[in-house]
Amino acid sequence: MIGSWAGAMGHTQWMPEVWLHMGVDFDRDGRVMPFGHPDDSLAGTARYLLERGKYRRGEAWGCEVKVAGREAGGWHTYEQWQSLGVHRADGKPFARPGDRVKLWVPVRGGPAFLVGQNFRSVYSYNPSTSYALAVCHLGDLIAGGPPFHQQFPGGERVPTLEEIKEIQRRLNERGFTTDGVDGRTGSDTIKAVLAFEKKVGMQPADGYAGLKVLARLRQGA
Repeated sequence: MIGSWAGAMGHTQWMPEVWLHMGVDFDRDGRVMPFGHPDDSLAGTARYLLERGKYRRGEAWGCEVKVAGREAGGWHTYEQWQSLGVHRADGKPFARPGDRVKLWVPVRGGPAFLVGQNFRSVYSYNPSTSYALAVCHLGDLIAGGPPFHQQFPGGERVPTLEEIKEIQRRLNERGFTTDGVDGRTGSDTIKAVLAFEKKVGMQPADGYAGLKVLARLRQGA
């Protein structure tokens, strides 16, 4: 087995022990393969979430909420949370009011969430609450869900396709080549943004094609 300096290996960056005990020969070629075609890796990931993470089919990981009453601790059903003044941020009813969840506010002034067993399942894969939230939220976005209604402190909303195109166009006009104006933030756009940020003294200079960069580009129009 060939892995990184820390031992993690393959598409899903597992330790050898996990491959040996959770790996799945999904393509039935006679071996569990961490590399190459992703079939075995994805099937093994599903098995891990089910068996070690205790993932519950049909149950949501949780959702963003608004807290109208006082914050409470412990595990309660969605229905019980609603009676305590906690409602979905999008105003929709809870799909499975009998599922048990707990309230989690990662950062004061930021969004609040009710998280359940499937959030813990993802957390078991990589014990970081930020990681688990990012993965769960990304899944919602892929399924057509909206961005968070409440931004994290210091954060900003995701730019639209047209706004990214404007960023690329303005960067090219200033001599920072993005290899096209297509609304896709590939490596060339990231490099161009980073070079622009460094030139004008923006901090942090992170290469993110966001609204702060767009506002600065517009200032110099």
